[in-house]
Amino acid sequence: MLIGASPVARLDLDFVNVRSAKGMLRICIANTAKNFPACKDEHHGIARSMPASARELLLEGLPPGDYAVAVIHDENGNGKLDTFAGIPREGFGFSRNPSIRFGPPSFAAARFPIDGDGARQTIRIRYLL
Repeated sequence: MLIGASPVARLDLDFVNVRSAKGMLRICIANTAKNFPACKDEHHGIARSMPASARELLLEGLPPGDYAVAVIHDENGNGKLDTFAGIPREGFGFSRNPSIRFGPPSFAAARFPIDGDGARQTIRIRYLL
């Protein structure tokens, strides 16, 4: 590493149990609780979209720290998680695969560290309907 250079790391994400190749995977990688799970503030999160047929994503150049990942399988491509009576109709998943009760898990439940060696997360996509 160069003297004075900021350390950077990589994150490998694998998505399992995606039920179809239709639509997009919408991914939020957040480093603050207030920005999780939606990535509304681009300074504290990274939002990516990729075809649902792709089952992995590699991000390089991340500063070391704590992160949490949220994913939706936007099967119809409308840019949001569709629900029926508050129950997701499309797939979703989170880093560390925490148990889900009512609503998304907390940042702390999905949080994992990324250090100079990088990190890997395997995210299980869940479908309730």
